[in-house]
Amino acid sequence: MRSFRVLLAVCACALVTCVTWISPANAEPQALGFGVERFYPSSPGAGWFVLDSLDMHGGLGGVMGLTLGYAHNPLVIDHSGQHLAVVANQAMANFGFAVTYDRFRLSTNFNVPLVIKGHDGTALGAQFTAPAVDLARTPDVMADARIGFDARLVGDEKSAFRLGTGVAVFVPNGERENYQTDGSYRAMWRVLFAGDAGGANNQGLFTYAGHLGVHLRPLDDASTPESPRGSELLFAAGGGVRLPFNGGAHMLVIGPEVFGASAFRALLGQRTTALEGLVSGRIEGTADDGAQVRFKLGAGAGLDPHFGAPAFRMIFGIEVFDRGNRHRFK
Repeated sequence: MRSFRVLLAVCACALVTCVTWISPANAEPQALGFGVERFYPSSPGAGWFVLDSLDMHGGLGGVMGLTLGYAHNPLVIDHSGQHLAVVANQAMANFGFAVTYDRFRLSTNFNVPLVIKGHDGTALGAQFTAPAVDLARTPDVMADARIGFDARLVGDEKSAFRLGTGVAVFVPNGERENYQTDGSYRAMWRVLFAGDAGGANNQGLFTYAGHLGVHLRPLDDASTPESPRGSELLFAAGGGVRLPFNGGAHMLVIGPEVFGASAFRALLGQRTTALEGLVSGRIEGTADDGAQVRFKLGAGAGLDPHFGAPAFRMIFGIEVFDRGNRHRFK
């Protein structure tokens, strides 16, 4: 009987030892994923890739736009010798539509993932499963849709200083495990500013734009590295030169755009800021009326490639728009 008790005690100790050793490996939390894209295209017809020129004018008009983008390593866990590219390649197509009237714009954007792929692994105590999205496996899948409204409050479409505001709501769609969405509604509110200066005929040889705002992001996944930490401060600024050609009928606009987001929890010392820069160029018409086409091309990199900012990014955009008949509130 005594031998049986000794054997039972030994078995119990062995079981406790096994559980002690095995539990830490199984205790690693599984990353659920989130909307990793930190490039939020400006409203259709806004001119810049990220910024808003606030040059709405004319009567009832419309805009259709397509933006194609590729980002390399937008989500990498790189800390203390660990390097895991959870999302290594991401290609997206963004379809945008807008209705404009005088100084107002109502828009919607639909983000369609073309490719989202990466690598599985464990980093900083979390287990990551890479997304595997492509057109063959996930056809007709759309990520979060966006509905927005922008208004110019100060200045006209060619003023040296224009001030406006913009609000947007993101409607969740897609799968969190594919890093397409947070799975929750989000909203943005931004103060917008822009202007043109110099040049003849009020065309402006220099143009600039920027914004400052708040991203109401409910997801706070503090236990998972490089994941959202709740609501964020949004900021962006840029400027460029306007070079007329084709007898002044068209303009070539070239300049940088710098933009980013920082979780308010960063104020407590956490590294939760994504900062990115683009060098962009666009060709656009200068006519006030009639159908026009705008071509845009940009390339850049993450200035602080963390929290969703990629190692580098390439973007192409095309917009077709008509401002309608000239009209202005008196």
